[in-house]
Amino acid sequence: VQLVESGGGLVQPGGSLRLSCAASGFTFSRYYMRWYRQAPGKERELVAEITSAGDSTNYADSVKGRFTISRDNAKNTVYLQMNSLKPEDTAVYYCNARFWKYDYWGQGTQVTVSS
Repeated sequence: VQLVESGGGLVQPGGSLRLSCAASGFTFSRYYMRWYRQAPGKERELVAEITSAGDSTNYADSVKGRFTISRDNAKNTVYLQMNSLKPEDTAVYYCNARFWKYDYWGQGTQVTVSS
């Protein structure tokens, strides 16, 4: 099982980034997918989630209206489009797959929002 995040980096406030998480080794289309983030000195928090079919999404209040989670089950990939980025969005972003008793995590990708 692998979850590999990509797309992180350094961006100025107000900018955009698109994170990707490529999955392998399990039946991706059965799994709810989530993006979490963890800033230095803070606990990991749920940012966004999407159902297995992609027909419903939920967001943390702090990112609602700025971030969009989506998935492509044909490509076994989940995305996080992040717009209007703020310095407080700086964190390591993790991809998570969850189904029944199975719970998988990626290694994380760093997002830094700074001028």
